Amino acid sequence: MVSIRDTLENETMTTHPDFDTSYLHKTLIDLLQIPSPTGYTDTIVHHVGEELERIGLPFEVTRRGAIRVKLAGEASAPARAVVAHLDTIGAMVKSTKENGRLEVVPIGTWSSRFAEGARVSVFTESGSHRGTILPLKASGHAYNNEVDSQPVSWENLEIRIEEPVNNKQELKDLGIHPGDFVAVDPIPEAHDSGFIVSRHLDGKCGAAILLALAKSFVEHSLKPAVDCNLLFTITEEVGSGASAVLHGDVAEMVTLDMSPLAPNQSSSEYGATVILRDGSGPFDYHLTRKLLSIAKQHNIEHARDVLTYYFCDSASAIEAGNDIRTALVGYGVDASHGYERVHMRSIESVARLTQSYMMSAPAVKRDKKEMASMEGFPTQPE
Repeated sequence: MVSIRDTLENETMTTHPDFDTSYLHKTLIDLLQIPSPTGYTDTIVHHVGEELERIGLPFEVTRRGAIRVKLAGEASAPARAVVAHLDTIGAMVKSTKENGRLEVVPIGTWSSRFAEGARVSVFTESGSHRGTILPLKASGHAYNNEVDSQPVSWENLEIRIEEPVNNKQELKDLGIHPGDFVAVDPIPEAHDSGFIVSRHLDGKCGAAILLALAKSFVEHSLKPAVDCNLLFTITEEVGSGASAVLHGDVAEMVTLDMSPLAPNQSSSEYGATVILRDGSGPFDYHLTRKLLSIAKQHNIEHARDVLTYYFCDSASAIEAGNDIRTALVGYGVDASHGYERVHMRSIESVARLTQSYMMSAPAVKRDKKEMASMEGFPTQPE
C-alpha cells in the first residue's frame, strides 16, 4: 500500500513560469460583460472558442456548448481535468401582466433581495429590451412604509420594461413572452486596491483562470505531467455542470469556483481555499491533501474550509456516475450571488496553485487503471 505521506514527500518541487496577470484581469472583465444566464450561454461559448483559437489550442464543443480542451501531458494516464463554469444566475419571464410588466422567476438559487433594483436585459426571439427588476411596491411616495414591510420574495417582484407598454397585448406585440431569458447587468468595477466588484464573479473568475493558464502553457511550451483537460461547463448554476463533458479516462478533477466569505467560514479573501466538503459530501482525501501540500511547497497563500449550502461541478460529475477523485479550489468571494467582491491576489493564488497542480504527478498512480488489485491503493492515517 502507498500512503498519502509517501506520495506527497516524493513529489519534486519545480518553479513554473508566471502567467500573464494583465491578460487574466482583462479576460475576467471581458467575460463579465457577456450575459450568460444558464440556458442562454451560446454567446459566451463562441467568445471562449474564439479566444482559444487565438491562443492556438484545438478544442471540442458538446451539443449544448460545454467546451473541452486537451493539453497533452508527459504521460497519457491517469488523465485529469480542471473545470470552471461559464453560466451565471439570472431570471426568466414567468408571465406577462395586465399592467404591462413582467412576472419573473430565478434561474439558479439566489435571493430576490439581491434582484431588487437590478438593471437587466430581456432576450426575446426578435431582439432584446432593457428593464429594471422592482418590488411591487417600489415608491415610498405612493406606499409609505409598505415599501419596507412587503415580504422579500420573487412573487413580490416584477420587471418594468423601458418601452411604452401598458398591458399584456402591448408586451406581446413587442415580442415578449413567458420563457424569455433575463440577464442581470454585472456592473464591474476594478479598484487600485486589487478588489474587483461585480455580479457574476462566481464562475467567471475560474473561466478567466483557465484561459490565462491555457495561454501560459502555449507561450512557454509547457507540458502537464499527465494529459489535462480544461473544461468550461454551462449548467453549473442549475446542478448539472460537469455531468456530461468528461472523457472516460479522467481519473481526477479539480473544480475552480468561488469560496464564500463569512464569519462562520474559514475561506481566504486573499489566497486560494482548498474546500474539503460541500453540500454533496466530502471531496477526495488524497487529491485535496495533495493540493494543500502543493500550496505549502510553493508558498502559495491558502486556507482550507468546509461548506454546507454549496454545490459545484465536482458534485455533478460524481452524481452522474463518474468514478473519479474530485476536489474544489476557491477564490474568496464576498456577498456571493449578490453584488460580489473578489481580490486579484486570491484569483492569482488559485491560478498559481492550479498551474503547479497541472505540472505535478497524479495523486494516485494506480488510478490509471479503472479497476485493479489492492496493489498501490493508498491509505489514510489510522
